[in-house]
Amino acid sequence: MPDWYLTILRSLGVFALTLLLIRLMGKRQTSQLTLFDLITAVTVGVTVAVISLNLMDNLANGLAVLAVWTILPIALYLLALKYKTVRDILQGKETVLINHGKVLEDKLLEVRFTPEDLLSQLRRKNAFQVADVEFAMLEPNGEVSVLLKKDKQPVSANTLGIQVSNQSVPQTVMLDGVVMDEPLTALGLNRSWLHTELEKVGVAPENVFIAQVDALGQLYLDTFNDALQLPQPKTKELAYATLKKCQADCEMYALGTKHKSAKRMYADCAKELEEVIGELQPLLKR
Repeated sequence: MPDWYLTILRSLGVFALTLLLIRLMGKRQTSQLTLFDLITAVTVGVTVAVISLNLMDNLANGLAVLAVWTILPIALYLLALKYKTVRDILQGKETVLINHGKVLEDKLLEVRFTPEDLLSQLRRKNAFQVADVEFAMLEPNGEVSVLLKKDKQPVSANTLGIQVSNQSVPQTVMLDGVVMDEPLTALGLNRSWLHTELEKVGVAPENVFIAQVDALGQLYLDTFNDALQLPQPKTKELAYATLKKCQADCEMYALGTKHKSAKRMYADCAKELEEVIGELQPLLKR
């Protein structure tokens, strides 16, 4: 049998085995790696290459090395889940680089960070001035976590005291022009509703690349024709405007009528609508 044929067969077998072992080791290996993860990945890769190219006289020795560098990390990670001491050994500890706005030079030296390294990491977190940083920590995976000072943090609805509603995950109902029935059913909708909405905006189903529906039943479209301008959904705005108009009409009728019972009825309706609008405003005005 030719050598190249044996090499292909050996490589296919090792590929399948390595894929299985990597899956056993978990997704951690394919996410941001710690130093231990990196060493493990490199060692496994080199071992696989040596086995595939038949650079070892004994195939069993290569498989044994591969097994050791796969099983041991799995065992250590299982221990790390239970014991913090093991986690500290495998992953290392966090290191505070900036505390209360002060750069800790001794900590920079400890983690082998130059001032340029620190500034570069801060810029990646949109912190371009050290004076804006209240706290910064080097994580075991090499990322720097940054906490900006209170007056430099982005404005949020919470800081403004604005109440907002919880946002549900939108459901994808079309992909590549193909209707997906399961998400539609989960929303209590059907194909007839979808085709009606598409007709409203003048888009053919085969021209839809992605279609999503949010919790309020608003349809968002992305078409294959990028030059096509689509109107934005106005369901929330229309509902809010309708409620406000009804409230204003009730107030106007209450002021315009001379009938006492009718005046009271319209005034009560206007007050109830005001309460309803107040409750729905976080949902309709977000």
